Amino acid sequence: MLTFLIKKFIKDPDNVLDPSVRTSYGTLCGIYGIALNILLFFGKLFAGTVASSVAITADAFNNLSDAGSSLITLLGFFLAAKRADSKHPFGHGRVEYFAALALSLLIVFIGAELGMNSVDKIRNPQLVTPGVLSITILCISIILKLYMAWYNHTIGKKINSEAMKATSLDSLSDSLATLVVLLSMVFTLLTGVNIDGWAGLVVAVFIVYVGISSAYHTISPLLGEAPDQELVEGIRAIVLSHETVYGVHDLIVHNYGPDRLVVSLHAEVDGRQDLFSAHAVIDDIEDDIQAKYNCITTIHLDPVNPDDVETKHLEEQVEQELTEELNSEVKIHDFRVEKNADKTVFHFDVVVPDSLKMEDGKISEKIDSIIASHHPGCSGKVTIDR
Repeated sequence: MLTFLIKKFIKDPDNVLDPSVRTSYGTLCGIYGIALNILLFFGKLFAGTVASSVAITADAFNNLSDAGSSLITLLGFFLAAKRADSKHPFGHGRVEYFAALALSLLIVFIGAELGMNSVDKIRNPQLVTPGVLSITILCISIILKLYMAWYNHTIGKKINSEAMKATSLDSLSDSLATLVVLLSMVFTLLTGVNIDGWAGLVVAVFIVYVGISSAYHTISPLLGEAPDQELVEGIRAIVLSHETVYGVHDLIVHNYGPDRLVVSLHAEVDGRQDLFSAHAVIDDIEDDIQAKYNCITTIHLDPVNPDDVETKHLEEQVEQELTEELNSEVKIHDFRVEKNADKTVFHFDVVVPDSLKMEDGKISEKIDSIIASHHPGCSGKVTIDR
């Protein structure tokens, strides 16, 4: 059904880098999710009333909240698609993350509410009368929720939407929650023992866990997480595919929402070539990166002399000394040598890994000590790069 709707209402559905296509996917899936969740709500509400089951009734209102969740996702896509303005020059893409966070908090709230109702039913149990109709409705609900989890995960991954991924987790938790309710109904039917309240409590704990987990994954991009390693390697590969580029460093990726990236990096090029030629190469690289990843790209040109074998050898030697005596993951770049009448100064940036817990000042002192011991009469002017 959804595949048919995608073909009918979304033009060029494979062009997911187009913001309008992403918005169309979000709108369609949001409306589709609202319709299915409302259908499940009425079905379970009827089954819960007939069976006098707090677990089924709570599960029904959980589906009603899911309809609200789909509405939040839908609103998030609409707001994220707003054009950039003077106050938000990189657009409103991060609204999707806030929508996903709001959805996660709503999941936690629903789980907590369900937990309190279940505890009340444990203290004050009521007669539960499960039947074939209620069990059938629960089975259909599980199948529908697994289907919703699948399509939200698939499309969320396709268009890189945290909100849809959160909705997928919510749907998966709903299917498992309904499975617990179903098993409790079957158990009561076979044994006559009422575990309705306990089943509701298990469902509540699981829902709260899923909500907290979803919130954690949503907060990470808002705080500013490291870029995907595949993206980093892809950008590096494009830059280094140009013969006149000898190295890449200081690659930074700023995330302003799904598929709204700002990339900056330093590219080492032959400093002896004509400046206009070097600039033309950098322009071509920026265009190549922007064409593949639909991002704003700025490249700083670092001139190097590839024939300066002595400096290159000295750079490799210093890096090896630092990896042996400071940290095995340390890397250096932008290495140059300044020779004065009384001393020689090594200028370079040192990339410090997370595993090295020393303060920057202590690292600089240690590097000075290493250079002085291996290269008498020399000192280092170092920029710490984390």
